[in-house]
Amino acid sequence: MITALGQDDEVPDGHILAYSRGGPTALRIVLGANLRRLRISRGITREAAGDAIRASHAKISRLELGRVGFKTRDITDLLTLYGVTDAAERAAFLKLAQQANAPGWWQKYGDLLPTWFELYVGLEEAASVIRTYEIQFVPGLAQTEDYARSVIMLGHFEASPEEIDRRVALRMARQRQVISPDGPRLWALVDEAALRRPLGGRNIMRAQVDRLLELTESPTITVQVVPFGQGGHAAAGGPFTILRFNERDLPDVVYMEQLTSALYLDKREETDPYMKVMDRLCVEAASVAESRRFLEALRQEI
Repeated sequence: MITALGQDDEVPDGHILAYSRGGPTALRIVLGANLRRLRISRGITREAAGDAIRASHAKISRLELGRVGFKTRDITDLLTLYGVTDAAERAAFLKLAQQANAPGWWQKYGDLLPTWFELYVGLEEAASVIRTYEIQFVPGLAQTEDYARSVIMLGHFEASPEEIDRRVALRMARQRQVISPDGPRLWALVDEAALRRPLGGRNIMRAQVDRLLELTESPTITVQVVPFGQGGHAAAGGPFTILRFNERDLPDVVYMEQLTSALYLDKREETDPYMKVMDRLCVEAASVAESRRFLEALRQEI
């Protein structure tokens, strides 16, 4: 039988967690969490579990965190070790593992995706709410194709035109996954500096502001501008994104991108401060109505 579980629940016999949205990245995390609960409920160490699948305790840790794919033999051996004998329950675990091992839609862009960003794309697809704050650029999920090209060329100035085209296509594909009828709630906070920075020329910036105005009409998208007049504000530390998931088994994730890597935070004591900063920033920023008026006025200036 399949059931929904909280973060601190144990997996009762005959139950595994149901997952309603998202791709293989989230499924791996869910499956790993259920295997971890089974192991802990049986009082089995990671070392003993590693021995059962002819691996180290480090591999068990990676499996339980959903950082690697699952081999059928490993799953069956672990289920046997954990005393899961019911045929239907074992079949449910193996089916979930099969789904978790399926390639994500982004695999065709694998040569462009560093490992640290591939994880984010998978989590982004699975999220129910995405809250993002940007200082230098309009958030990637709200960029027009031409604006995205201008941004991407800044960071990949030595890339070929073909590679730039594929990077733009990847960003547009991410947008389609998020900005869709069944996509997550997107809450974008944009610093006025990003809107005042002329990327690609007046026509591209005008079209980008038009795109933001279009997005304000969507019931699942919120756009707020953080104006210069606000002075200092809560997010003085820089841009960041918070991903939230419907499934309680998946903790909130704070994502901060750096030049050649990224930082992921998912422990409650780490994410709570960022959640409070984001909440304060939403209050300090221009309201939704004020932000739309700001964008309309900016459109006339460009």
